[in-house]
Amino acid sequence: MPLYEAIRLALAQIRVQKLKSFFTLLGVTIGVMFLIAVVSIVEGMSKYVEEDFIGRMLGANTITLRRYPWFGNNTTYEEWRSWQRRPRFYQRDVQTITAVLPTGMRWAGEGQEMVWGTTSYVRPRQVEAHAVEGDYFTIKKYDLTSGRTFTQQEMDLGSTVLVIGDEVGKYFFPNLDPVGLELRLGGVPYHVIGVIEHQGSLFGMSLDKLAIAPFNSPLHRLTNPRGDIDGLMVQAQNQMLMSDAMEAVREFLRGYRRLRPVEPDNFAMETSATALVMFERTKSMMTVVGTALPSIGLIVGGLVILNIMLVAVAERTREIGIRKSLGARRRDILRQFLVEAATLSTLGAIIGIALGISGAKLLSWKFPFLPAAVAPWSIVAATLLGTVVGIVSGVYPARRASLLDPIEALRQE
Repeated sequence: MPLYEAIRLALAQIRVQKLKSFFTLLGVTIGVMFLIAVVSIVEGMSKYVEEDFIGRMLGANTITLRRYPWFGNNTTYEEWRSWQRRPRFYQRDVQTITAVLPTGMRWAGEGQEMVWGTTSYVRPRQVEAHAVEGDYFTIKKYDLTSGRTFTQQEMDLGSTVLVIGDEVGKYFFPNLDPVGLELRLGGVPYHVIGVIEHQGSLFGMSLDKLAIAPFNSPLHRLTNPRGDIDGLMVQAQNQMLMSDAMEAVREFLRGYRRLRPVEPDNFAMETSATALVMFERTKSMMTVVGTALPSIGLIVGGLVILNIMLVAVAERTREIGIRKSLGARRRDILRQFLVEAATLSTLGAIIGIALGISGAKLLSWKFPFLPAAVAPWSIVAATLLGTVVGIVSGVYPARRASLLDPIEALRQE
């Protein structure tokens, strides 16, 4: 029997026995639905972290030099204590370090802290204050909706000028254009010269609750009272140049701090790749745990198919006898029941894929901190898995049908 004909007969059987087919599909549909939903959520979170969270926090092709790493580390208390003994990075170190960078590199120093902001319009509120220098706005890819960024002269003089986030502008200056108005940070008045376009949020954390001033302004005494910096960002044009910059900075710093060859680095160099190490472990665990329960559903679905196909063989014994008496071979009967089981299971998988994608998108829409992204491989894998479940579940019933004696089958009422 040709495969096309076997599939046609299987679909005809599904149309005839709608209720039985529905319950046959149900187990596989539910299993595949949850499988696709879980994989889509995990994949979406992965892309969210890689492209948005880490990308925005650290920047593309960017190295961030710190006293100790900020992302992706599950450290022990002893290791944390050892990090606290590391030497700090000070503003005076910035020019020394940036002097060894390859040509064409951008850099920016930064200090940050939560600081109370006040205006005459609303109650005081904390904002995420950043004291910066260098190419900070370019590296972070901040575009402005109004106003401008700092001039080099303002950065050198430490002028009390401020570029604020969208949320800060709306809160402190309701129904007003913030540019040209005054915002006090730590009691010091700052002149607002620009507003950053809306950035949104990451995992529920607002990216618009920030205020940025030149590092030499009084703000750095609030963000970094010791005169140190929280991080030095270095951005290259591509991945290869970034690797060259990392090696140049590491070699210089080890010599600058007189570290012997056997001593480990007493500083951290963070990139998107290093920050993602911890998340990759979490992602693997989420994938394993998240697919275990749907797999149980698929096993249950396979058992349902096995049971219903056995019932189908018993109900269609006479049909099998007639087909055999008309010349159908064992392999034709075997193929018919195998294809029928596989068709049912594959159809259930396709419905489950559609429901799983819809469920993941609905969950993502309802809870923005759970983004969903459909992985093409998961659709292929779920379809193949559905087919395999059907074939495995249909082997025994199909073999049993093919072994029926045609004379005995024709006697069956």
